[in-house]
Amino acid sequence: MATTTTRRLAIFLGLALVMGVTRFHPSLLHHALWDASWGVFFLAGFWLRGQGRWAFPLLMVEAVLVDYLVITGQGIDFWSHYCVSPAYWFLVPSYGALWLGGSWLAKRQQGLSLATLGLAVAALLVAEGLCYLVSNGSFYWISASVPAPRSVAAWFANLGDWYLPFLTGTAAYVALGAVLHALATQLSRASQRGGHTLH
Repeated sequence: MATTTTRRLAIFLGLALVMGVTRFHPSLLHHALWDASWGVFFLAGFWLRGQGRWAFPLLMVEAVLVDYLVITGQGIDFWSHYCVSPAYWFLVPSYGALWLGGSWLAKRQQGLSLATLGLAVAALLVAEGLCYLVSNGSFYWISASVPAPRSVAAWFANLGDWYLPFLTGTAAYVALGAVLHALATQLSRASQRGGHTLH
């Protein structure tokens, strides 16, 4: 999606605000349904494709900073929190999968069409699935918060317990972003048509 620098910055700030507001709550550190982080990274990959060198790292810094503020704000040492372990850093490739999914969609989308909708659903399912697999798998297998003994069967049970809420929450934010994108596209077209009629 080609945008001016001003529009790119506005999109980035809007997404950062949404993630900050929805992530800034203690329960959201356990990936509660309405944390917008996953949806934000997917939408950022779509709207800010080609800007990954600065936008992705800044969103990652924001995510970690919010987690740090929430955890330490409860009087807990950041490194001793249940959710923070060596597996915590696997959020980088997890969120990277979402970004790449959105970027892949942006490169192949065909405007407001059923074909684009089908691509969007496929891209979101694959990207969200990879994100979930990496984040959940790393936490299960690496984090000391998960008691031993561990087993593949128990991991698959854990995957099944949390997958649908993660998918539903992410899809809700991406759907909202898609509606906003469609409205902005239609308004832009209407504005361009109006400009042509004035000449």
